[in-house]
Amino acid sequence: MRGYTAKKGNQYYAVIYEGIDQATGKERRRWIAAGPRRGEAERLVTQLVKDKNDGLRTARDKTTLGVYLTEKWLPLQHSRLRRSTFDSYRRNIDLHVIPVLGRVPLQKLTPEDLDGLYAHLLTNGRRDGKAGGLSVKTVRLVHLVLHKALADATRKGSVTRNVAAVCDPPKLSSAKSREIKAWNAEQLRAFLDQVRDNRAYPALLLAAHTGMRRGEILGLRWEDVHIDDARLSVRQALISVAYDVQLSDVKTGSARRTIDLDARTLEVLRHWRERQEDERRLLGARYHDRDLVFCRPDGDPSHPDLFSQTFDRAVAGSGLPNITLHDLRHTHASLLLKAGVPVKVVSERLGHSSPSFTMSVYQHVMPGMQAEAAAIFSRLLDGGDSRS
Repeated sequence: MRGYTAKKGNQYYAVIYEGIDQATGKERRRWIAAGPRRGEAERLVTQLVKDKNDGLRTARDKTTLGVYLTEKWLPLQHSRLRRSTFDSYRRNIDLHVIPVLGRVPLQKLTPEDLDGLYAHLLTNGRRDGKAGGLSVKTVRLVHLVLHKALADATRKGSVTRNVAAVCDPPKLSSAKSREIKAWNAEQLRAFLDQVRDNRAYPALLLAAHTGMRRGEILGLRWEDVHIDDARLSVRQALISVAYDVQLSDVKTGSARRTIDLDARTLEVLRHWRERQEDERRLLGARYHDRDLVFCRPDGDPSHPDLFSQTFDRAVAGSGLPNITLHDLRHTHASLLLKAGVPVKVVSERLGHSSPSFTMSVYQHVMPGMQAEAAAIFSRLLDGGDSRS
């Protein structure tokens, strides 16, 4: 058997000669997409010719995509990934890949198979009993998992090419951006006044006054709260993996940060610590001391989902516009930006990777700030300010 490379448009192909068609008398050639690089196509030709000439026929030909993912590839990732990341991989494979492509032989998987999977997930991929499709972001995550798994299979020789590298997953740019909801200062003040007697009040106030993420709030330890210095350090988060809670390091270096605290927040934290000490004394040996600032009355971690539900119930009874717990973070950022706080400072408080990312997320706030800047500039000229 012999083969060569060919290019159509921006795509290279491995073209394999498969002899004469006995019915038509014409030469048969199989075209296999190899991606945008000629070198990849050449390597694919070499591998296909070698496999054919060597008469490569092993048991791996019968391995299905489902068996490969769940029995061979996924178990190897357990020790390499964060537990939450591994659980995400497992759920995406079990819920979205196996039902559609699980029985397809790994050797026969095509880019078109993956394109069909992604189209199905976008239109009819929900598995929670509701009609409709998954978000573009979720489908992209499914693609990234498959791309990594098939890249490993290619590297180890289980398949001759990574078909995920030449398929057409949906682009994030095609996704509709979620509208960011946020309260104004008056609404936030009214909400905090209404929940003042709620056990979750100190945690909700801290979330509103710092913009910390839910997991960061629930994973905060007293050793990381420096009341005398009026600041706290974000070093870990409480996460839910398959509904079990565990403490984990924050994901990135920018997420590990120090946040300055205002006088009101410090006062609330002091009172909360006194209340927690009373609970500790009351329960005695039954109190499980984990040094968590916000926890259940017995010291055990609070489940993140229950914390969100507490917030949702409080909002539902407040008469205020409906927002989520995460929108408290958006509220914190929006109020600061509208007040003229530099984007870099807001970005550091939120633990964003860069000020440019903060600007892209909160660009809805920027038009008003630009209008204010234009007015200030005009007043400078009208006032005859000649400084340069």
